[in-house]
Amino acid sequence: MSTEQPFLALTIGNSRTSIAVIKGDEITKQFSFDSTQKSEIVEYSITCWKDIEGENPQIIIGTSNETASDTIAEALKDQTSRQIWSIGDDVPAAIGQHLDPETITGIDRLLNAVAAWDTFKEACVVIDAGTCVTVDFVDGEGTFHGGAIAPGARMQLEAMHSGTSALPEVSFDAPLREAFGKNTAQAMLQGVFHGIQGMVRQLCEQYAMRYGAYPRIIATGGDAKTLFGDDEFIEQIDPDLQMKGIAVSVRHTMAEEDA
Repeated sequence: MSTEQPFLALTIGNSRTSIAVIKGDEITKQFSFDSTQKSEIVEYSITCWKDIEGENPQIIIGTSNETASDTIAEALKDQTSRQIWSIGDDVPAAIGQHLDPETITGIDRLLNAVAAWDTFKEACVVIDAGTCVTVDFVDGEGTFHGGAIAPGARMQLEAMHSGTSALPEVSFDAPLREAFGKNTAQAMLQGVFHGIQGMVRQLCEQYAMRYGAYPRIIATGGDAKTLFGDDEFIEQIDPDLQMKGIAVSVRHTMAEEDA
């Protein structure tokens, strides 16, 4: 496999799975499904795979949901007769790491860091607002230092509903632009929405003080636009960071093999 040979890529998360064709740095045919839609994921993946030019293209998965990815990978292997590669096991995430020994970091967090560093080549904080909210730091040398993990917006709302007898089930959205939540649902949305925004700001300040300079702030994930679309504190929202991280990691691995 060369750095210019197209391949099929999947990012499989706890809530969403994205599928795309990658050639070099170009990402095409990207589409997302709920991660429970395994049949639809496999069907769309096979359709994209058959349309890729070249003989028997590679399939590469980056996952933070091992249960779903095992099922999907086995189905893809059966239908394509290809050995499915995974980021981490077969293709290293192309980012340095400064973490505690024996720490196992989610591939989604590492791929976000890979893409952010490759794009900006400067210290940055990467916020991934999905099932959980992660707030991670990459220094000016391209080293991933970890960060923070918290419940995502939907998880917080579900916890309030399931953990009490009176709080209703509420779908996540931005609260009304008012200082006070005038009903229970709006009060819950105010707490979750502004709680996540406040946590992100506090952590970024903490990282900046520790690092000695203010990093670039980047957000990604399914709830990033809702949470940070109007937040001037966030400098960029990029929904494709994980896919870009796969593209960069494959490019680095192939370049090392060719050297």
